Amino acid sequence: MPFAVFLWPLLVFCCHQLQVSSHVLTEGSGVRVTWLPSDTAVMAQGNRDECDLVMNLSATDRCAFVKNTSDCSMEDGFINYLQLAFCLLPPNLTPLTITLCIIWLFFLFIFLGLTASKFFCPNLAAISTSLRLTHNVAGVTFLAFGNGAPDVFSAMAAFSHPHTAGMAVGALFGAGIFVTTVVAGGVALVKPFNVASRPFLRDIIFYMVAVFWTFFILYRGTVSLGETLGYLGLYVVYVLTVIISACIYNRQKHSRMGSTQNGPVQNVAQTPEFQASESDDEVPCFSNGSIQQEYEAEYRPLLPYSESTSQILLSSLNPVDNRKWRRKSWGWRALKVVKTPLEVLLLLIVPIVDPDKEDRNWRRPLNCLHLITAPLVCVLTFQSGTYVHYMVQGEFPLWLLTFLIGLFLAAIVFCTTANDCPPVYHSLFALLGFLVSAVLISAAASEVVSLLHMLGVVLSLSNTVLGLTLLAWGNSIGDCFSDITIAHQGYPRMAISACFGGIIFNMLFGVGLGCLVQMIRSHSDVELEPEGLLMWVVTGSLGLSLVLSFVIVPLCRFRLGPRYGTFLLVFYATFLLIALLTEFGKIRIS
Repeated sequence: MPFAVFLWPLLVFCCHQLQVSSHVLTEGSGVRVTWLPSDTAVMAQGNRDECDLVMNLSATDRCAFVKNTSDCSMEDGFINYLQLAFCLLPPNLTPLTITLCIIWLFFLFIFLGLTASKFFCPNLAAISTSLRLTHNVAGVTFLAFGNGAPDVFSAMAAFSHPHTAGMAVGALFGAGIFVTTVVAGGVALVKPFNVASRPFLRDIIFYMVAVFWTFFILYRGTVSLGETLGYLGLYVVYVLTVIISACIYNRQKHSRMGSTQNGPVQNVAQTPEFQASESDDEVPCFSNGSIQQEYEAEYRPLLPYSESTSQILLSSLNPVDNRKWRRKSWGWRALKVVKTPLEVLLLLIVPIVDPDKEDRNWRRPLNCLHLITAPLVCVLTFQSGTYVHYMVQGEFPLWLLTFLIGLFLAAIVFCTTANDCPPVYHSLFALLGFLVSAVLISAAASEVVSLLHMLGVVLSLSNTVLGLTLLAWGNSIGDCFSDITIAHQGYPRMAISACFGGIIFNMLFGVGLGCLVQMIRSHSDVELEPEGLLMWVVTGSLGLSLVLSFVIVPLCRFRLGPRYGTFLLVFYATFLLIALLTEFGKIRIS
């Protein structure tokens, strides 16, 4: 329902724009289209995507234009949505095509959220546990990567093409505005609290540096290798700052506790200053919804009971908890019905290692099956199926070789292990689960970018507005619900820390890795061409919101309450209105 509320005003504008684009010929921004007697178009345009011109043509000429225009070929996706819309389906079914594509986009976002929260993030937690990392290091590295995986991979997929780079910037900035206003405002409304001063100032300063650095790069229009490495280096500095501040905080805490034990002085632990700084430098280490843990110890049988291999396999593939199903609402059950087929599919191909369980989630038949399915899925989905038809030495299919090797390894593991005892190398399954879930997230993100590019062409919307609305909402709506739920359960500081800590990682790694991958492919600097006034509205709004929070929160003595939350929600609504009016030409600079 909240996603539909956000989507409704955009669809109203989109329907209006779809009607207008079929009758009006674009003349602004240096775009000119002249049709000759043949199927040849003479186009002179500024810095816009050539594929946007397809809506200026007649319905009979659009298919040929899409097939012969390089900007219309999105090779990173499994499906060419533009050819689907203009070649395979008749023109009078365009509204139905848009509706089906939006439904398919909704399923892709569900797939991204499931893969990141239930498979990618738990395996990263298992890896960090195996490496014996502290909570601070794990929280700002592995688990930040797990929570921000959809945003980072979406940005990398968008940066892979110059004409969709604006979508990456729009999504990162749009998600930043959404999280720092809507999510933070919702936390303040649900649970007024005193924010931890030092972590809040630290996070907002680092985020402002990242935002204004990106603003400067957009102004220049190019990103060099040094600037790309600077993005990644800035995050390393942020991680070191978190670690050092945590060490200083823990040392001060122990010294204060020691001083209270040496004499009858005031109990420092009860002073308001100490209470306000308590857990200042703690980094939340949880994925979406992980605060709600299921305690199953009371349901264990009193007498020993061993399941057969087939029973273990079937129970491992059942994602529905009967006890949880009975006490949940009908809305939750309806969404669970939609997610269950995807969860079963992911359980078949992605292993999960849980260090909190006694058996570390060892499922012998299913884990042996993972040795076959996980590598095979990686080969079939890596770079959108590029290696499906690859032949080893020109004679043997790569997918068949992967299948045979996996079958051999699965047979060895099955014959040398037992159902009730995980092997010593069980931790390696966490690495396998991390790799296959990362490949799946990357493939789904590429599909989302390709689909949004098609919607932008059909609806005559810029990539920037699609990034700051649909892509940003889809990647951030899960964080919105989880953070507000955590605040409602009495952990508002964790929620507000997750708001700022996560988007710092998304911004720095999204732009840094995206530009670095594009540089490796093209062997040149990345060209960023802002899509008109809208890009400056987005970047300016995010910078303004951060500056206002940096000034207002200290003036309020770091007390976040209903007035501050209402201010943030009004700020986001005003920004969204101005952005949409700018997109549709109602606001312009003459």
